[in-house]
Amino acid sequence: MDKQQAEPQQTSDHDKMLRGSAWMTAGSIFSRILGAIYVVPWRIWLGAAFLTANALFTKGYQIYSVFLLISTAGVPGAISKQVSHYNAMGEYRTGLRIFKYGAIAMTGMGVVSCALMWLLAPVLALHDPALTAVFRSLAWPLLLIPPLSIMRGFFQGYNEMAPSAISQFIEQLARVAYMLLMTFSIMRLGSGDYVAAVTQSTFAAFIGALFGLAILVIYFFGQRHKFTELIDNSVDSLNVPIKRILLDIVHQAIPFIIMDSAINIYYIIDQYTFNPMMMRFYQTTTHQLDEIYALFAGNANKLIMIIVSLAVAMAVTALPLLSAAKTRGEMKNVSDQITNILQLFFIVMIPAAMGMIAIAQPLYVVFYGYDSLGIKMLAIASVLAVLLGLFSILATILQGLFHNKLAILEMLIGMGVKLLTQMPFIYWFSVYGPTLASMAGMLVSCVLMLHSLRGRYHYRFHQTLRRTAGIFLFSAVMAVVVGLIVFGMSHLLNPASAVASMITILIALPVGVAIYGYAVLKTRLADLVIGERVGGLRRRLHIS
Repeated sequence: MDKQQAEPQQTSDHDKMLRGSAWMTAGSIFSRILGAIYVVPWRIWLGAAFLTANALFTKGYQIYSVFLLISTAGVPGAISKQVSHYNAMGEYRTGLRIFKYGAIAMTGMGVVSCALMWLLAPVLALHDPALTAVFRSLAWPLLLIPPLSIMRGFFQGYNEMAPSAISQFIEQLARVAYMLLMTFSIMRLGSGDYVAAVTQSTFAAFIGALFGLAILVIYFFGQRHKFTELIDNSVDSLNVPIKRILLDIVHQAIPFIIMDSAINIYYIIDQYTFNPMMMRFYQTTTHQLDEIYALFAGNANKLIMIIVSLAVAMAVTALPLLSAAKTRGEMKNVSDQITNILQLFFIVMIPAAMGMIAIAQPLYVVFYGYDSLGIKMLAIASVLAVLLGLFSILATILQGLFHNKLAILEMLIGMGVKLLTQMPFIYWFSVYGPTLASMAGMLVSCVLMLHSLRGRYHYRFHQTLRRTAGIFLFSAVMAVVVGLIVFGMSHLLNPASAVASMITILIALPVGVAIYGYAVLKTRLADLVIGERVGGLRRRLHIS
């Protein structure tokens, strides 16, 4: 009986994860692409000031990201987890109350965070007037992001990923449109002050948040009849006090703050240690180091986050499903979901990262112009992207299964490795040191988390290892072929030309997708990981 009932549930959850991942991946990918494409005209209009402006922009966003995480207090993940937990029990009214009182609390948090960032801006900027102005322009979005985030968490708790994905895309579209309009107005029609252009570019986050919030409000009122019907049929066997609701939100949110800020803290470590450590070992200037910092923390990071967003999308989708399965006590379902999530991650993330390594040169040139050091940093950062993505997935799985303390401990161990290796790696590997130290830290955390999940839930480790080996082999073949195409095209066309680089990408990328796609379809690896629906695609492509 248990086996017969568990199987449909597992299939249903697997389908939900695939549908949710598709929505969140689409939203994340298009948003990240928009967030990278704007660099092309932005770089042209800023001209010779681009690298200095980009370093200023990057430093502003690193600190803003931490304030953003604190102001939202980990609420999207916490709300998603709590709402799905109570929904699994039929307590829909309690889930709605969590959303209502959480929204009130988070609006207050937004006001406090905005005020703090405004007041602390000079101190955080080390009294740099330009950076102070950037920090203060980024204080305003903190008013809107908390209510926006809590609405996304509420929808995700119902496994409704479309509103989050669409609002994310609209938010990014409005942000990019405003920053490009203002940058053009200042640099080409106005004063030409790059600090003013960067300040308006960072203030664009407020404009984006305004549009994203509006989309979610429209969705919420459009589905109010659905929520009303569910509440009318709520079990209502629980009468959770308001104080308990808020304490539960805080209790669940704090680990999300810590875990979600981990990647940002890695980059903040680089922001405050890179220049002093480099000056200790090498003869250089602050200006040169700021430009190099922009290459890996700004340029390379912006591009690799396109593929890291694939993992974040999967993690967001998996969180409510895992929490609900754990609440129902379906341990086999939990084990199967962990296996599915990991294998889905590897089948997407490994070829994406290796493909980015193969096209690193033309990709970098299209967005930032030719820079041999920047190209090498992008290739190395593409490897880091796999570890950042895996960390995001594993941390979310542990939190979704209520292992918050364990997740934090294993994250802190990895961060300790980052801190310990930062100076020696900068000494040994110069400008590549920070990225390699981040790899070391993330690798340690990921290994510890995989070991913990295997010991507690007995996911299919050996099966995952075998399939990942196959994915890596197919990805490596694809990357070699694509790399050869890029190498050949660089001898036929000017490798420093953005137009020639775009032509190279348009030729090499489809070849890479075709090689990898054919390999995983021909061997049925895609069927095993994604599901039998892939068989229809194989038949349409006449792959036997």
